[in-house]
Amino acid sequence: MPFADELIGRHTVQSLTHAIQVAAPDAELTALRAAPGLIDPLSLRERADLLRDALLADLPGDYAALARTVRVARDDAPQFTGWLIWPVTAALATRAVQEGAAAAFDDAMDLIASLTGRLSSEFALRTLLRHDLDRALGIVVDEWTRSADPDVRRLASEGTRPYLPWAVRVPDILARPAVTVPILDALHRDESDYVRRSVANHLNDLSRDHPEVVVDTARRWLESPGAGTERLVRHGLRTLVKRGHPGALELLGFAPATVEVEGPRLDRNDVPFGGTVRFTASIRNTGDAEARLTIDYVVHHRKANGGQTGKTFKLTTRTLAPGERIDIAREHSFRPITTRRYHPGPHAIALQINGVATPRADFELKAPDAP
Repeated sequence: MPFADELIGRHTVQSLTHAIQVAAPDAELTALRAAPGLIDPLSLRERADLLRDALLADLPGDYAALARTVRVARDDAPQFTGWLIWPVTAALATRAVQEGAAAAFDDAMDLIASLTGRLSSEFALRTLLRHDLDRALGIVVDEWTRSADPDVRRLASEGTRPYLPWAVRVPDILARPAVTVPILDALHRDESDYVRRSVANHLNDLSRDHPEVVVDTARRWLESPGAGTERLVRHGLRTLVKRGHPGALELLGFAPATVEVEGPRLDRNDVPFGGTVRFTASIRNTGDAEARLTIDYVVHHRKANGGQTGKTFKLTTRTLAPGERIDIAREHSFRPITTRRYHPGPHAIALQINGVATPRADFELKAPDAP
């Protein structure tokens, strides 16, 4: 992930200031010119907010005046693209909401859609969704999902995700579990893989709180699939599969199976901090029919409070004939990474086959520098 300064840094402020000066030559742009001296200690979102507020301070007046300036910059300033678009679309959405007029709201929806190809307007859309969800979704469904521009169609799905990364939450989307499903229905067979990936991620977001809505939606799509539907559904159900959700597993063809499992067997009981543990297992189909298996493994990590929490990792998908057996071997690393903090103490590994966990194999993660 790039550093904040690489995305919204002093160079971004300079480009934004120049573009706005082209569009509003009489504006002094005092706040924008001061921004380079304020931006260094800020996070990425804080930088976007700083520039949003600078735009609103330097371009006073009503929403229509701001929108005119932005349109001129869009059409006449070549450097008006990239990460500087985030604070611009945020300023448009903020002023439209502050004004409270339907015309301003609708125009802001139109204008941020026209800019989304330069940098996704998904973050600005959240402000409009929070202000009037039904009005915004009406435009998204009726206009954006039918757009000829794949960037706008993706914005329809991505900007309305329940758990969009880096973005503020929209409480009404979380409280109304099926409210965004019409968007996904309109886009799940989209010709663009770029759009369909967003639909899959949106579906996966929904599965965190409303698994039955997700399974029912995916089942409808699979009844009349397009070329990419099965792949989309697999990606959209990935969290439910890791959780062993029966409906999701059944929908993907992973019915309860009769198998005999030996393992997991560990190569050591004490694992050095930063080291690896290797495990093996054997799985045999003891049933009378083929068994289609999705095989994962779960590492039960020790938490700071002494409890444990499981994280599921993908192993393989296999189809076993009656009596057929497969052997599995895998190493799991405890090398320090920025996204996980390891706590020395009791850990465990278990397999998960079609959502059913095996008995756990316990081991101890040693403290750093422990003998």
